Amino acid sequence: MVRETALPYLPVLHTPAEDLAFFSAHVLRDPAVWVVDAAGIVGFSAFRPGWVDHLYVHPDHHRRGVGRSLLRRAMETEGKLRLWVFQKNTRAIAFYEAQGFKLVKTTDGSGNEEKQPDALYAWERA
Repeated sequence: MVRETALPYLPVLHTPAEDLAFFSAHVLRDPAVWVVDAAGIVGFSAFRPGWVDHLYVHPDHHRRGVGRSLLRRAMETEGKLRLWVFQKNTRAIAFYEAQGFKLVKTTDGSGNEEKQPDALYAWERA
């Protein structure tokens, strides 16, 4: 639901079963994963040294501090973080910039699976 609501421009490249297998084998295996559970999962983040790989918040819980608390956990753990965001995801870009992330570079999307222009952002603890 998050992807369809927040990122409707992304192509559907995998079945739900393929997504579940990928998340089970890769996303939930190595990095730190934090979940906000308020009578059901409302958001999660997955990060590893130096990178925020995933940060999702259920649309019904946007603008309630869930994403900020998840990102803060990664920022408290790591002194430097990078992340990729699709250029069309202007709400996420505004959110990351408000948290102190700075634009490093943009791409035409040829290097990502979705073939969508993206941007690399970085943050460093002062």
